[in-house]
Amino acid sequence: MPESKGLVLVVEDERNIADLQRRYLSREGFGVHVETEGHAGLAAARRLRPAAIVLDIALPGMDGMEICRRLREEGDWTPVLFVTARDEVTDRILGLELGGDDYLTKPFSPQELVARVRSLLRRAAGPDRDPVRRVGHLVLDTGRRTLHVDDRPVELTTTEFNLLAFLMQHPGQVFTREQLLAQVWGYAGYRDTRVMDVYVSQLRAKLGNASPLRTVRGVGYSVSDGGR
Repeated sequence: MPESKGLVLVVEDERNIADLQRRYLSREGFGVHVETEGHAGLAAARRLRPAAIVLDIALPGMDGMEICRRLREEGDWTPVLFVTARDEVTDRILGLELGGDDYLTKPFSPQELVARVRSLLRRAAGPDRDPVRRVGHLVLDTGRRTLHVDDRPVELTTTEFNLLAFLMQHPGQVFTREQLLAQVWGYAGYRDTRVMDVYVSQLRAKLGNASPLRTVRGVGYSVSDGGR
């Protein structure tokens, strides 16, 4: 039985792929709703409030990146797993910058799709024995999944939140990109570890001068009161 259940919205215009995703996700205990067009997918996300969204990028009507952008602008931070036939680094980076939480390139194993969805949901809802963490001007509550900088709320994507929470749990420790990917996604499944640089850059932009993220040249990243 899966550790996490909930409604997964699949937005995919290739019906054979959508049917495959529906079958495997349903087999693992998820409810699945499928849309095959961009505008319908956005409307379903707003209407159904799914636990996670499996979102193809190349869609008729409105592409997946635009759907994700609009949801994030509306304050909807539902975990999004992008699925696409394109494997360009720039496409992956753009998807992450728009607020996507994970990225899967076609062709893919349906078992891997299920594993990634389960991982997103686990990380979004996982309990924490010590929910409140403080570093410098940051106060992060993993129970309520909120972040405040000098009492100002800051919105983060699921993956941004989990990355920052992990680093704040281990202040001063330096982690390689591979180690962080394994922690953030639950496994080391990426050939290109530069996606971690994208997340760190996004976090720094959102945190501004209060950012405690420190780059250790040639190694990776850590959190300290000194930042950078």
